Amino acid sequence: MGIVTTIAPIALALLMLGLGASLTFQDFLRVFKNPKDFFIGFVCQLIILPLVAYSLIIILKVPIELALGVMLIAAAPGGVTSNVLTKFADGDVALSISLTAFMSLISIISVPFIIFQSIDLLNINYVEKEISLVGISLKMFFVVTVPVILGMIIRKFAGEFINRNVKNIQRISIALFLIIFIAIYIEEWDSIVMFLTSAGKVAFALNILMMIIGFYVAKFLASGIAQRRCISLECGLQNGTLAVFVGTQLFDDMVYMVPTAAYALIMMTTSVIFVLILRRQTKL
Repeated sequence: MGIVTTIAPIALALLMLGLGASLTFQDFLRVFKNPKDFFIGFVCQLIILPLVAYSLIIILKVPIELALGVMLIAAAPGGVTSNVLTKFADGDVALSISLTAFMSLISIISVPFIIFQSIDLLNINYVEKEISLVGISLKMFFVVTVPVILGMIIRKFAGEFINRNVKNIQRISIALFLIIFIAIYIEEWDSIVMFLTSAGKVAFALNILMMIIGFYVAKFLASGIAQRRCISLECGLQNGTLAVFVGTQLFDDMVYMVPTAAYALIMMTTSVIFVLILRRQTKL
């Protein structure tokens, strides 16, 4: 647990710093220029995703040890990987960046709120650390909001430096991300084996369902094909590092991370397959 607890906030802060360094104020203004597409993605991620996760926990009778881990990944905003895969899928990259940026910034409020509501709704009583909603929000502010703002400031005043080093920041973030999940698999191997079926089943169902729901909601309501692809990927790719960080603020045990670890593997596999299918359709 020590490795994960130590590295998770560093990895998350670097991810957010990298995100901020790739943003401009135009990315936020774009929300107001194209509000319909943004609002559809916003509702899918902030409202539909947690509701689907909660429903799956009840329907699949997910063990209580894993239930909050499922809600943690459902509450997390879209990950920066969605921006890259949206580009490969010929989706609306600008919309993807705007959604990731905005959802990441409001996550300091939305994630603690969803998690504390989930604790009450699921009657979870195994939260081991005494911490308030405000307490988690403040900690998230320093590892999410501050690095994003700092990254944007650095980009504004040292654009050349960012262009030279943004890939290095991303590489370090990815390396730390891998270390976190390797540590989880090593330290919680017995729990992973014990809960593999339940965790894998709910993680796979959540990922596939949300990509399908995002795709078809956008198909009927969004502007076009590019926006449809973007929203679908945003719904399927979550910020696992953020979910792990919040979890370390609630638990001493890492069993709750099993669904997060399972989802991280599944979402990358299904998303890459989805992108390959979309690219093939584009060529036809």
